[in-house]
Amino acid sequence: MKKNRSFLLIILISSIFFSCNTKKTEKSDWNFLIEEPSIDLWRAYNGKKMPPGWKIIDGVLTFKTEQILEEDYNYKGSRDIIYGGEMFQDFELYVEWKIPVGGNSGIFYHIREGYDGPPEVAPEYQLIDDENYASIHDIKSYNESVGFENPSELHPLQQTASDYAMHVAKPELKNLNPPGQWNSSRIVFTEKLVEHWLNGIKVLSFVPWSEEWYKKKNSGKWDNTPDYGKFKSGYIGFQDHGSDLWFKNVKIKKL
Repeated sequence: MKKNRSFLLIILISSIFFSCNTKKTEKSDWNFLIEEPSIDLWRAYNGKKMPPGWKIIDGVLTFKTEQILEEDYNYKGSRDIIYGGEMFQDFELYVEWKIPVGGNSGIFYHIREGYDGPPEVAPEYQLIDDENYASIHDIKSYNESVGFENPSELHPLQQTASDYAMHVAKPELKNLNPPGQWNSSRIVFTEKLVEHWLNGIKVLSFVPWSEEWYKKKNSGKWDNTPDYGKFKSGYIGFQDHGSDLWFKNVKIKKL
């Protein structure tokens, strides 16, 4: 009987140790980007420090125009930001975000510096107020220049969770929370398949650098942008498009 009890005790202790060790391993797979020590590795694209307007407040990465001080008005650098700690190739990125009415931003990956801005080189998971953006901002002339039908309306290639100007997120699958409420996004990138998730639902998948990918790249917005999407590793970052922004629980792991 004592032997049985000892045996059961060993099994119980082993199970607890294995469970704790597994949880520790799972957490260690993720790099939490707005927690210490990663928090200090954010900076402007092509810059050495965070641009005016960006701050981390109570664990939330925010952009607000009211955070831009008078002495910052002469700032000439990019307001897009990157996590400069390391570059990522195949990865899973998770972000929680919210925007105001008429808000617009994006999640960039495979960013390389030395260009005028991330859009010249980096694919973008679009973040935007699908419902109200076009009624607040004049997008007609731009949409006419790229040949979109109904240019006064937001094109599906411009809407949330789409691979901006490349692949459309399926509207029937999207469960987008309204402005002012938190949404979650996930990007899973490998050379074999890319997945875009919105609020726990996969809304888009495509194969990068495939024949179809190059056809889209060479016949749309990026046909005169030779380095768009060509890099297989790079930084991740967020776009400033002039509206208030909030990001939290930003984490990434290598695949």
